[in-house]
Amino acid sequence: MPTLCAGTHKQDSRMLIYITASLAGFVLLVWGADRFVVGASGTARALGVPPLLIGLTIVALATSAPEILVSIMASLDGETDLAVGNAVGSNIANIALVLGTAAAITPIVVRSTILRREMPALLAVTLLVIMLFLDNQLSRIDGLIMLGALVLLMYWIVTLGMRSAAGDPIQAEIAAEIPTDMPLAVALGWLSVGLGVMLLGSHMLVWAAHNLAIALGVSDLVIGLTVVAVGTSIPELAVSIVSALKREHGIVVGNVIGSNMFNSLAVVGVAGVIGPAGFGSDLLTLHLPVMIALTLVLFAMTYNFAEDARIARAEGFILLAVFLAYHFHILNR
Repeated sequence: MPTLCAGTHKQDSRMLIYITASLAGFVLLVWGADRFVVGASGTARALGVPPLLIGLTIVALATSAPEILVSIMASLDGETDLAVGNAVGSNIANIALVLGTAAAITPIVVRSTILRREMPALLAVTLLVIMLFLDNQLSRIDGLIMLGALVLLMYWIVTLGMRSAAGDPIQAEIAAEIPTDMPLAVALGWLSVGLGVMLLGSHMLVWAAHNLAIALGVSDLVIGLTVVAVGTSIPELAVSIVSALKREHGIVVGNVIGSNMFNSLAVVGVAGVIGPAGFGSDLLTLHLPVMIALTLVLFAMTYNFAEDARIARAEGFILLAVFLAYHFHILNR
């Protein structure tokens, strides 16, 4: 009996360590991501990059930095399931949780022509991910294809930004959020600090998440889809809530679209190049279909190219309900 009690106490102590390390990793990722975004945008502005291009490329990529770093750390540790689960789960969380929360706070009106043109690109990226996962394998070639597609996507976004109309509403929203008076040395300092803190946070999170999965008897994929995905989506959630309160609706939707494209190509692409792996059937029969369905829902809610599109508060609550139901189903299984 004493041996049993001692073993239970030891297991509880380990669980507490893993949970504490996970929370510490999340905190470091959130704070580091905020400083990294500030440093990256401040550096680009100091170097004379137009605000719109900063928002569409540098900031969009920087907000996906937590997912990318977690993917690198997990893949290096041979835990590609965790990296892929993080990417797919983050895409689901961005639409259902992040956009759902923002729309529940205030109805989202999509006026930007740029965002409407980015939506078909997001659909194309999602289709590419599905095609590459049809064999339940993520090979190094698949990863290289995704990273190559990422380069083409960045080029297309830059071209789209340069050709966009000067009066597009998202231009003013992005310009208002990018630092204007930050010296280059300060911006580079925050960029370095943010990256260093995120590296530490991602390492802690991957270690804790993997051990938490073992302790709970679930797969790395499930932990990636739930705990890690929600945690790495916190920066996007914070930005979207603040933007919704400021009624900067373009940033809310653009944040979700950009993050999902970069998650699909950069996060999964890096995982494939570093740690090719096979996956169970659940990824193709459950988790990816949910991601596709939510992407199609997002397209349907913003499809009106002739007039402003509107995501109502009721639709926001429906998205939140879908998010909760999906996670309840995973954990219940």
